[in-house]
Amino acid sequence: MGDSIGKVLSPIGGAITKGDWKTKVSIIILGFGQLLRGQILKGLTFLALEAAFIWYMVGFGGKYVSKLSTLGTVATQKVGRKTVYGDNSFLILLFGVLTVFVILAFILVWYLNIKDNMEAERLIKAGKRLPSNKEVFASLFDNNFDKTLLALPVLGIFIFTVLPIVFMICVAFTNYDKNHQAPTNLFTWVGFQNFQKLLSFGSSGIGRTFVQVLAWTLIWAFFATFIDYFLGLAVAILINKKGVKYKKLWRTILVLTIAVPQFVSLLYIMKLFANDGLINGYLMKWGWIDSPIQFWVDPMLARITIIVVNIWIGIPYMMLIATGLLMNIPEDLYESARIDGATGWQMFKSITLPYILFVTGPFLLTQFTNNLNNFNVIYLLTQGRPLSVKMAENAGNTDLLVTWLYKMTVNDTNYSMAAVIGIMVFIITAVVSLVVYNALPSVKDEEGFQ
Repeated sequence: MGDSIGKVLSPIGGAITKGDWKTKVSIIILGFGQLLRGQILKGLTFLALEAAFIWYMVGFGGKYVSKLSTLGTVATQKVGRKTVYGDNSFLILLFGVLTVFVILAFILVWYLNIKDNMEAERLIKAGKRLPSNKEVFASLFDNNFDKTLLALPVLGIFIFTVLPIVFMICVAFTNYDKNHQAPTNLFTWVGFQNFQKLLSFGSSGIGRTFVQVLAWTLIWAFFATFIDYFLGLAVAILINKKGVKYKKLWRTILVLTIAVPQFVSLLYIMKLFANDGLINGYLMKWGWIDSPIQFWVDPMLARITIIVVNIWIGIPYMMLIATGLLMNIPEDLYESARIDGATGWQMFKSITLPYILFVTGPFLLTQFTNNLNNFNVIYLLTQGRPLSVKMAENAGNTDLLVTWLYKMTVNDTNYSMAAVIGIMVFIITAVVSLVVYNALPSVKDEEGFQ
């Protein structure tokens, strides 16, 4: 580790102690050395980046990063009939984080500038020719084409993915909620208070609710993944079995559930199972029940109904995947097993299932991860209901962590606690994914299986 850091920092030390005057000036004025050595394109690029950085810091970023430690101190006030706006904590945090990244990016550019100067010195001392401006430009579409090609996507990922994630993590350490709404009211840093509240089981904490929602999230993800997986596999095996007629018809019927937009199907099913829905209506009309079945009112029944509905939605996907895989299993394996006297169950256990599990292991992990964050099924069916007075922060008995997070954000505007839950969702998903991924047969014993 120390050697790596020393290797990275060595160009800086070399430029200060051993670099020529052009290189030393380039430490302050980026691109100066390149310009004097005739590398106009490189020099102008580094100089333009430094000028843009100074312009950004002086004209925009500096005022935000300077207030980042407090998130603002001047509140908005009403002076007579006029509103005098003060600091905006939201903008200070957002643009302050952006400015920190801009500073880090400039440090990287500054380092590359020094490194490039030292490399130019080395080539000159060795009697070699420096790349011409034309060669430098041509390299952007040749040797360095990967950097040219990835520059825009990387910038997009940073702006639309990395920056929001870092902003959300920062919000978790503030008191940004309905009582601290910018620009009317300021919010500020509170350290780990939100995490303490989430993990506290006392009267002021919501630890019990968090554990209940987390437990249901894991139970839901387990059943939603593995029931769909094995039932979809069973349906695929049944349809592909020799002697079964109208295979295309059965597959088409199942695929229709995929063709219909999911939100339409789920909203229809939600009404179907309501107290005044068709199911309760016909059951009461036929005299099978005296009062409506509380599908969405009874907590346990609501959870069971959600899992059953998800089976209807999830089986077709797995059926299609398993159908393609079953067709790729060599028929010779089954013929050899029949000659040895293997039963159908033995062939499934020793040939079909190991092959399917090996190939679909990563898919199974992906499905489990998706179900941990399956917003659509839960929210469109129940919106997290039924609610319980024993659960804090308006959490419902069928809420997953992701739907609870959504309700905190949209309904309660408790952004800081929602950010904390978002971090916990990430940690749980990452831990589960890493543990399960390393245990997959396709990762542990790929060569052995082949």
